[in-house]
Amino acid sequence: MATDAGASPSGLLVVDKDQGMTSHDVVARVRRLAHTRKVGHAGTLDPMATGVLVLGINRATRLLTWVTGHSKAYEATMRLGVSTNTDDAEGEVVDDPGCADLDDDRLEQVMAPLRGDIEQVPSSVSAIKIDGRRAYALAREGVDVDIPARAVHIGRLDVVGVPREELIGREGRPLRVTDVDIRVECSSGTYVRALARDIGAALGVGGHLTRLRRTEVGSFTLSDAETLPELTTRVEGGAALPVIDLGVAARAMFPDLPIDEDEAARFAHGQAPRRTGPALEELHAAAGEDPLAVLAPDGVTVLGLARIEDGRVRTVLVF
Repeated sequence: MATDAGASPSGLLVVDKDQGMTSHDVVARVRRLAHTRKVGHAGTLDPMATGVLVLGINRATRLLTWVTGHSKAYEATMRLGVSTNTDDAEGEVVDDPGCADLDDDRLEQVMAPLRGDIEQVPSSVSAIKIDGRRAYALAREGVDVDIPARAVHIGRLDVVGVPREELIGREGRPLRVTDVDIRVECSSGTYVRALARDIGAALGVGGHLTRLRRTEVGSFTLSDAETLPELTTRVEGGAALPVIDLGVAARAMFPDLPIDEDEAARFAHGQAPRRTGPALEELHAAAGEDPLAVLAPDGVTVLGLARIEDGRVRTVLVF
């Protein structure tokens, strides 16, 4: 979407988040670059993590609910032989038996049950709310956090390359650990840190993440993303932010529902188009639980979103 420099666009912006920043830090920076307060993100990335963070600007913040629910892909490094209280490298070490001479077959044995539909207990420092408070806030106060397991789907969990045995120092003594690079494709709500924790626990040596990079959120990938310094240089040079137009984003995310001029006039006032019989069944098969992008008679402009519920089309929102 082309916008004049300094203008406030509506659409999605894909950022390659740097390490050390919170997702809120990225939102604050983009608010200044886009000259609007109305900016939100789809799916938090921890400060340690890098990679794809999808932001919604102005009216496109209304799409973020569905972006957040999309599947995600990650590249990560887990260190086997050391456990931390956060399941990542930013936490305190709670156990360090070490891990040397890792058996590849044994590693595959403990990873196999973690693929597919599983029940996963999130990390105690996750953003999940317990009695109205974030789990990480309770954990930092020393409160024992009991987080129930949740259903997630792991579509892919593979070792990438050859595991590397490393010699590190731990409290004045040498300790042999093994670093393993993995690639993960998973449903929304999955914690890759928890995968490292559970793999290490199954091996009896403990484990945590030392690196996490999100490479995909739904159809949005690193090839769509730019870093904040790159975006800042663009804007300071007088160029527009590379925002994905609201309609283009909606069509990329959802199946189309073309409507005629009469239906468009009614849809502008929130009245959903009517579809019955095979036409409705075909739409339902294409969309499943996702919304439909309602197309204007020109076949290009997206007027809003609709959903099939209880055997009829219902309006979700009007752009």
